[in-house]
Amino acid sequence: MRLTRAESKAANRRALIDAAREVVGKEGSQAKLEHIAELAGLTTGAVYSLFGGKNDLMVAMVEDYTGPLDLRQIEACGPGLSLEEVVAEVARRFQRMSADPDAVGKLLFETRVLDLVLNDPELLGKLNASIRSTEVGLAALFTGRGHDGAPVTEKQAVRLARALKGLLSGLGQSVVLGVHEGSEEFFVDVAHALITPKVLGPA
Repeated sequence: MRLTRAESKAANRRALIDAAREVVGKEGSQAKLEHIAELAGLTTGAVYSLFGGKNDLMVAMVEDYTGPLDLRQIEACGPGLSLEEVVAEVARRFQRMSADPDAVGKLLFETRVLDLVLNDPELLGKLNASIRSTEVGLAALFTGRGHDGAPVTEKQAVRLARALKGLLSGLGQSVVLGVHEGSEEFFVDVAHALITPKVLGPA
């Protein structure tokens, strides 16, 4: 079946973003446009045609990367679950993701991305926006959940999401690096320890 022009353009964009992610994961800020295009099975001209240049491709790659945790799977949690139950599910998924054999490659990619963006204000801004979007997604999962006899407010949910993501990311990296094994039960216990008045703050 022959692709339409729009479908072909979308497929080439996807191929270049995926190739950029792989090459950046290996080479960081030294990633060459030629290597990315070759891996995608395209020419450097396609990069300029579809993205305008290497930097715009890097922007698209950073924007496309949603982080290691796929919130769409957690969004299936029913609205009747309590805050503690949803936080426990997030913690379990972080632990499983960290224990996965592919986790080393994901951590390496994130390290290379930092190498790429730290000296580029535009890319750094895009990465920060991606990080914030994950926190917003987590906060949306928590908002309105029952806790201590009252629904969690949006403001409280944002504070908890920020603290939880930072904590679980650190624990996850320790598991990937082999510092400790970190069972699901441990991840859940530590995550639950954040659900306190000091962390949640006022409604």
